[in-house]
Amino acid sequence: TLEVGEFVELGDIDTRYLEKPYYLIPADGAAAEAFEVIRKAMEKKRVAARSCVVLYQRGREVLIQPFGKGMLLTELRSDSEVISEQSVFKEIKKVEYDSDLTEIASLLIEKKVTRFDPSKFEDTYEDALIAMIEAKRKGEAPPKSAPRPKENVVNLAEILRKSLAQEGSGSRKGKATASKKRSA
Repeated sequence: TLEVGEFVELGDIDTRYLEKPYYLIPADGAAAEAFEVIRKAMEKKRVAARSCVVLYQRGREVLIQPFGKGMLLTELRSDSEVISEQSVFKEIKKVEYDSDLTEIASLLIEKKVTRFDPSKFEDTYEDALIAMIEAKRKGEAPPKSAPRPKENVVNLAEILRKSLAQEGSGSRKGKATASKKRSA
């Protein structure tokens, strides 16, 4: 059983505090009705429940919200773990720029907008680690990664225009070229 401390509106949730999600389902058939009633009511009111649970022998603040036919329980970061944007962004100075650059950047962004698809994500660190372990297991030297070419970005407007021209000539709007990988 979970004891709910309070309910919060979904729109009020600051995503910087969300840490690790878990799927939540009813414990058994007897709990299914209560689970569904509270899930539907939360869905209708567009709220999430805040609670505290023990995970890995430690009390953790969590957020519980409707998700599909079940619920999503998400570990929360504490306020002390989240750095305020003011403390980080205070160093950013106002910059003068050509407004045409914003238009060009907007056109480029518009051409590259696509649906969020986590199956395209690649964990290059894990891939390199596995390759290194396999090489060591076979008694071989670990593979060396190719050095990245150094770029000297001088003219942002020209780079944006070239990128936009390449996008226009390829005209592959919304199509992915990244290979799909699934973790085991």
